[in-house]
Order: sequence, then C-alpha cells, then structure tokens
Amino acid sequence: MTATPHDREIESLEEFDDVVARGSLAGHRVQSVDLTGRTADLLRADTASAVFLGCPMEPDAAAKVRADGALVFPPVPDLPFDPYRGLLYSPDDLFGGLADGGYESTPDALAYGWFQRTKADSDIFASMLRAVHDDSISDALDEHLAGERVVGVMGGHAMGRGTDAYAGAARLGRELARAGFTVATGGGPGAMEAANLGAYAAPHPDEMLDDALLLLAKTPTFVPSVSDWAQAAFEVRHRWPRGGDSVGIPTWFYGHEPPNAFAGHIAKYFANATREDGLLARSNAGVIFLPGAAGTLQEIFDNATPNYYESRGEPTPMVLVNRHHWTEHLPAWPLLRSLARGRSMEARIALVDSVEEAPAALLRLPADAH
Repeated sequence: MTATPHDREIESLEEFDDVVARGSLAGHRVQSVDLTGRTADLLRADTASAVFLGCPMEPDAAAKVRADGALVFPPVPDLPFDPYRGLLYSPDDLFGGLADGGYESTPDALAYGWFQRTKADSDIFASMLRAVHDDSISDALDEHLAGERVVGVMGGHAMGRGTDAYAGAARLGRELARAGFTVATGGGPGAMEAANLGAYAAPHPDEMLDDALLLLAKTPTFVPSVSDWAQAAFEVRHRWPRGGDSVGIPTWFYGHEPPNAFAGHIAKYFANATREDGLLARSNAGVIFLPGAAGTLQEIFDNATPNYYESRGEPTPMVLVNRHHWTEHLPAWPLLRSLARGRSMEARIALVDSVEEAPAALLRLPADAH
C-alpha cells in the first residue's frame, strides 16, 4: 500500500519512538516534538529528506540532521502560540492559567493580543507565522475528522445561557451526538457553545444536561467577565467529567468572543475566511442553521454556493430552524428555495419550525455521509 503524507507525519514522542524503532526517519515530517532527549536516536537514524518543524533539539543533533539533508525549522521564540503544532487545541490548552490569573493571562488571550499588535503592521514574518499556523491546524483537523460523519450547527453568538433557545440548541447537540454524528460548530459562545455542550452531555444521563444548564445560567454571557463565563463551563466539566467529544472552529479574528470550553477539540484560526469555509466544507453530513444574524446568514449562502454548483460533489443537506426567523425576520429561506429550484440541492434543503424537528428533518434528506 502506498504511504500517504499523513503516514509520514510524527506529532508526538510516542510516534517518534515507534518510527525510530521500525527503522528510518527519512522523508518524515516531525511537528513540534521536543527532541532534546532523543539526541542519540537522531545521531543514529537516517534523516535524509526529513523535515523538523519547531522541534527543540541539541546543537549536535541539529547539525547532524542538517548534514543528512533534513530541513530544520527551529522553534520561534517569544510567541504565545506554536505555529507548527501538529494537534488541535483542547480547552485546557487555550484556557491554561484561567483559575490563577483570569482569562487575560491565558494562551488564548495572549494569542489574540499578539494578533491585534501584528495584523496591521504589514510584517511579512508575522503574516507568514499566521499562515503556517492555520495550515497546521487544517492538517490536524483533517486528520481528526477522517471518516467521521460531521454535522455543522450554526447560530448566533448572542444566544444567552439560561434561555429556552440555548437549552434547545444544547438538546440538539446531544441528540446529534447520540445519533453517531460529530457535532462541529464555530466554537464560540451562544448557540455554538450550546451545541458543543449538548454533545459533551451525550454520554451522561438526561438530568445532567438539565443541571448543567441551571449552573451555566448563573453566568449568562461573557460580558462583562470572560473569566467568570469560562470558569462556569469548567465547573460543569469538572462536576461531570468524561463528556462526549465535538469540534469547535473559532477564530482570533473575532477574538473579543472567547472560544467555548465544551468542544473537546478546537481548531482555532487567525484567518476567519479559512475558518468559515473549512467548517462548512467539513460538514459532510449536513448543516443545521439556528436563528442568527449577519454571520449566520452569510454561512447559509457560503454553504449554498458550492451546493448550487455541486463543487464539493453531492450537495450536503441544509436545515433552517425557525420558520418565522428565516421567512419574515431575515427572509433567507425564499431566496434559498428559489436558488435551489430545479437543481439537485432542492431535495436537500428543509425549513422546520422548532429545533426539536431538526434532527429528523436532517435524516430525511439524502446525504452521502449518512
């Protein structure tokens, strides 16, 4: 069997040791693995055509692998993020230090601060680092979602904890996860957090979600304190550990909106356009659109465009929730239906009145990933 590029990627010490034990490192790509304790292995192994991305190593090991013909991209000092990281973020990665120093001290906040300082200064090095980071995240996301049936849940960031709408979005996420789908959201607050919370609650008894919603309602939004808002989420995680997995795909472009802590795997990007397209493109089993404003409206037609042209193969199902919202308040549905008329996507769109109807509507629509 021909090796794929992912077969040649090494993203942990365990993978490194396994490859070394089986023979050569030649042609492999090693991402953000601390190799300072593996000098003997590097001096002994064949590393021709290997690439080391942000891997600390001793000077004699670095000199040897370069002499073999390997490319070595050293770690970049004084950055609040790792541009070469090989894995998606976890909530603990982004919110490290929250309990001691508040949100302002976390890696997530520090990365946003760096982005704010560098995004407008036209520094080619900073823009290159952002691009390398985002491409590394996309690679990690593809690896994580390989073979998964992914349902995207889109909706407004302003949906507050403690509301009926938030509870409905959480129950939606739980039902999708229990049906075997991987829930993917924009990774932020509001409807996005609710859907990730529901997926987290999926392995627990039904009462767990009811109790978690009551606990979270005490801190309805991330304003005025992101710290209090995030700490409430971690209290839920600590009280009910071993929750279900889901994916959040947020962005530092909207860094004033923090990521939520209920997505087990977080693909955070600097470039919002890459994040938006990536989220929709990976929702291979369909997308459910909860009520939202401009951002959600944009996502509807961002998803409709490749469906219209069938540029991603068969169109993916689209379910819009809340008839009044999408026909009267923001009348996206009439335009979407007109756009779909006479095309194969016409059979893959649905409008429902309530969030409770969305999973069944999604399952009625044809989709290759079902």
